[in-house]
Amino acid sequence: MAAEQTHDVAQCARVDDGITRVFQVLGKRWNGPILSVLQGRQTHFADLRRAIPGISERMLSDRLAELGGAGLVVREVDEGPPLRVSYRLTEAGAALEPTLRELGAWAMKHLPDAPPCTENR
Repeated sequence: MAAEQTHDVAQCARVDDGITRVFQVLGKRWNGPILSVLQGRQTHFADLRRAIPGISERMLSDRLAELGGAGLVVREVDEGPPLRVSYRLTEAGAALEPTLRELGAWAMKHLPDAPPCTENR
């Protein structure tokens, strides 16, 4: 029989709810790079895929839909011809720019060097 543990709930360290919500979105693979590429410009789907080495079309599509659901990205369709789909940041997504820039600077200073960028084509 397991011993019952008792402790003061007030002494438990709890993560901030805001941090939890942020990392539920930004902590997923590919979301950070997608948001970074979209900073300051509207981008077509194919250009996004080329800008993020290693991401599949399916994963890019899934992540864009997720970021749209979170209110960070807007999908826009140009009926053409030809039909073209592009994405841009919402006001909330654009507000991440200073934070993403700071995180990038922090990574350059504190994280080990990454291998050189290679394109998967």
